[in-house]
Amino acid sequence: MTGIVGIERASARSEVEQMLNWIGHRGPSGSAIIETDIATLGMVFDATDTRASKNLRELGVARDGEGYTRLAEADARGAYVTLTRDALGVAPLYHGRLSDGALCFASEVKALAPSAVSIEELPPGSIFDGQEVRAYYEPAQQPAMQASPERIAAELRRRLAESVERHVDGRDMGAWLSGGLDSSALAALARPHVGHFHTFAAGLAGAPDLAFADEVAEFIGSDHHKVIVTFDDLLAALPEVIFHLESFDARLVRSCSPTTWSRAWQPTTCPTCSRAKGATSCLPAMPISRTSRRTLPDELVDIIGRLHNTALQRVDRCASAHGTTAHVAFLDPQVVQLALSIPVELKLHDGVEKWILRRALDGSLPDSVLDRTKAKFWEGAGVGELLAQYADEQISDADFAAERSLPNGWTLNSKEELLYYRIFRERFGDSLDLAWMGRTKDAPLD
Repeated sequence: MTGIVGIERASARSEVEQMLNWIGHRGPSGSAIIETDIATLGMVFDATDTRASKNLRELGVARDGEGYTRLAEADARGAYVTLTRDALGVAPLYHGRLSDGALCFASEVKALAPSAVSIEELPPGSIFDGQEVRAYYEPAQQPAMQASPERIAAELRRRLAESVERHVDGRDMGAWLSGGLDSSALAALARPHVGHFHTFAAGLAGAPDLAFADEVAEFIGSDHHKVIVTFDDLLAALPEVIFHLESFDARLVRSCSPTTWSRAWQPTTCPTCSRAKGATSCLPAMPISRTSRRTLPDELVDIIGRLHNTALQRVDRCASAHGTTAHVAFLDPQVVQLALSIPVELKLHDGVEKWILRRALDGSLPDSVLDRTKAKFWEGAGVGELLAQYADEQISDADFAAERSLPNGWTLNSKEELLYYRIFRERFGDSLDLAWMGRTKDAPLD
């Protein structure tokens, strides 16, 4: 995991050091700062990111990730700083202006909030030269493949397997395992390439995810770690969750709370496993949300375009808060291209969602998992409506009516979202215009 920050001004070391302090969790192995004629750049990194650190010191390039799938880069080798973000926005990158007009940027908003006059998110698939944003990629529908279901399933498995293998380095590695189809698929495909493979599951007592994760872990032979969290644990973790998540979106907070913020991930509990590199899915191969075949192609493109500041933000912050890296194998360009071209009748077949992915994994997972109906993260982890019910008990109708309209014109959708916003406001204040923040589509949870 890496985090980058910087100011387009020479001799800004003290300010950059303060920015790095805000994102130190992203790089537990150290930090580096370099001053060029036009900028001061900084980064934090882990032990695997020595090449990125070398680029900073020798080339004047601060970089989080490498290549098309994950990249947030600040290049200070020219007449001005150029910012680049990967095609789908896997690596986060924000920019703003200081009071003197100098460009500033960072991997997380918290590094900019104390001093930036304005903050914006660099869109995925874009390059920013300090004056204008230029897009180099946008997801689009592809012509439907003309092949048999068997050949398409085989091709999907091949591309997923190759994507997973590219993220495996043969050493100890970990995977978040909900027992759902997506996380189980990645774990199964990674297992043959990892010597000591850890899987992690967390949830409230009796949560469906725990039982399915146990079954998958036994099936693939992983070293499985399971923790039962209580509702009090979830409430206690909310301030940390929201601070790292940098969002009060109810769907995102719910999804983060049970599975990635339990005490099982704290280094004091399990030093080896909590420091293992994380492998997780943030995008189903064929995202579906109770839609029809007619609208599915457009929805797939829309979902991919929204990932950068919703689901991908959740995945990045949940991992980086503990210094781990989330490998998003489903977002490999070859996998995404295939997903956009698979005929819609194979994505939603006889009412079965992700039908073609289930066929692609046939034999690699227990039948019960292959046949499992997709559930929301918080539902599978046993959270359900507990947080919403708690918010209803804590916030009166009068208070909700008085507080649900935010200074930037947004309207909070529920008392639960107001509960999260109050915590967000305590950490970030209420002066941010929130132009950089995404909200999940169809935000109301009802």
